[in-house]
Amino acid sequence: MFNLLKVSVVSVFILMLFGCSSTPSQKSQSIKIAKKVDLSQTHQVKNLILSQYALWKGTPYEYGGTDLNGVDCSAFVQNTYRTKLGYNIPRTTRTQIKLGSNVSKQKLQVGDIVFFKTGRNSLHNGIYIGDSKFIHASTSKGVTISSLENRYWQQTYYTSKRIR
Repeated sequence: MFNLLKVSVVSVFILMLFGCSSTPSQKSQSIKIAKKVDLSQTHQVKNLILSQYALWKGTPYEYGGTDLNGVDCSAFVQNTYRTKLGYNIPRTTRTQIKLGSNVSKQKLQVGDIVFFKTGRNSLHNGIYIGDSKFIHASTSKGVTISSLENRYWQQTYYTSKRIR
């Protein structure tokens, strides 16, 4: 019992330390890539992202997870970009943050990827949908919609990227 508790505590510590920012241990499944969407067409992009949310809403957070049984933040972003928007982006937050161009928080557009520094070595991300809201795989709520105006997200906001 003690060893099991010790392993559990270590697992939780590792998850808190790295979030969804390091390379997952699971192999990503092959995902069909949609026809590329013009990301400047914000109404169409928002509808596609919301249709993805309808499919994934409440899916539990699982570090390294890539499917409806469990998903982490970067896998959700990757899957949405591939299956709904037609962009083949990398798997982890550490590689996704290197994409596109920087965009200020005040100039966010639907489809931009928002990043948060949630710990010394951990990042979290989601997809902006307008009105200060973003969709992401939350460690506590699973796939959900959150507000950038929430105190926690205000304090941990790091940067945003625009893919075009």
